Amino acid sequence: MQNNEDILHNIAVIQQRIANACKKANRNINEVKLLLATKTVPPEKIKIAFESGLNLIGENKVQEVKAKYDALKNTPHQSHFIGHLQSNKIKDLLKYNVNCIQTIDSFSLAEKLHQRLLSTQQKIDILIQVNTSAEESKFGVAPENAIALIKQIATLETLQIKGLMTIGLFSAELTKVRICFKMLKNLQQTIIQEKIPNVQMQELSMGMSGDVEIAIEEGATIIRVGTAIFGKRIYADSYYWDETKDK
Repeated sequence: MQNNEDILHNIAVIQQRIANACKKANRNINEVKLLLATKTVPPEKIKIAFESGLNLIGENKVQEVKAKYDALKNTPHQSHFIGHLQSNKIKDLLKYNVNCIQTIDSFSLAEKLHQRLLSTQQKIDILIQVNTSAEESKFGVAPENAIALIKQIATLETLQIKGLMTIGLFSAELTKVRICFKMLKNLQQTIIQEKIPNVQMQELSMGMSGDVEIAIEEGATIIRVGTAIFGKRIYADSYYWDETKDK
C-alpha cells in the first residue's frame, strides 16, 4: 500500500493521463469521472484521496462497504457497488447509502432488489453489467441478451437504469481490450435508438489502471482505478475481479 504522498502523486498522474486521453479523443474532460476502486484499501487511505478533491469510490464486497461506512460517512462522497451482488446481501448493502449498483446482470437479481426497495420506499441508480469478453470468470449479461434484459428491468420503477458497465478482457494485447470497449459503446448506441421508457444511457463504466486511455477513446464516462493509485495488491487485478471465487 502506498504512503500518503504517493497516493496524491498517483492521483495527479492518473488525472493527467485522463486529461491527455480526453484531448487526444477530442472529448470534454468533464465527461469522465474517476472512480476510486477501494477494495482492500483502508479508510484512512481513502480519505487521503478525498483530500485531492475526488469523491467517488467503488467497492466489490458488501462486507467492505459495511466495514468502512462509519469511518467515511462524515466525509462527503458517492459510493458505487462494483462487485457481483448476491441476492442475500441486498438488504445489507442498502443500509449503507450506496448511490449506484453497477453490476446488475439478471432479471431475478433486479426483481429482488426492486422488492426490497419497494419495502423501504427507495429508488437506486443501476448500471447493467455486460460480459464483453465472454470469459466464464466474469459475470454480466451476454451482449446479445442485454437489450431484452434492459426492457424487462425498465418495468421496475425503483431501479433507475443509467447506463452500462463492463470489466473488459485482462490482456496485455490492448487491441483485444479495445474490442470489448467498442462493443459496449456500440451496445449503448443501439439501446439509445430503441428509446426504451425509463432507460438512460448516459454512463459507460469501463477501463481500469492499465487501459484508461483506450477506455476514454472508446467513450467511457466512469474509469475505475485502484492499483495505479493505491499500489499493487497481493494478487493481480484479474484475481480480485474473478467473481466466481469466494474471497
